[in-house]
Amino acid sequence: MLWEVEGKWVFQGAVDVDIGANPSAEDGGEDEGVDDQAIKVVDIVDTFRLQEQPAYDKKQFVTFMKRYIKLLTPKLEAEKQELFKKHIESATKFLLSKLSDLQFFVGESMHDDGGVVFAYYKEGATDPTFLYLAYGLKEIKC
Repeated sequence: MLWEVEGKWVFQGAVDVDIGANPSAEDGGEDEGVDDQAIKVVDIVDTFRLQEQPAYDKKQFVTFMKRYIKLLTPKLEAEKQELFKKHIESATKFLLSKLSDLQFFVGESMHDDGGVVFAYYKEGATDPTFLYLAYGLKEIKC
């Protein structure tokens, strides 16, 4: 029901590349003054251009899940609808148990009928773990 994906903090932006040239032997030897600053981002958030949303309280989360179930169920094949209904309750309970630790992300378009990606840090982890509701994903063959 929930797919777990490990994110990783990465640096994006300026990269210091040493090409072996001797700047003191060339004109002036001063830095060209590139202002780029490397920033630290989570690879999944950056790659998929996810937008962080304010945290939900319990009531907001339950309201979101009810709406999500109502919107997603008719889009599933009949056999998947039964499996979805069978597993969504336990997934919702699991997410509710971690609610205070979760970060909420939506896609770049920020459509309110789209899915939400949840992120949290496992105990002792320095990189976030992302949770996706599997039935809300669309498989695309590359």
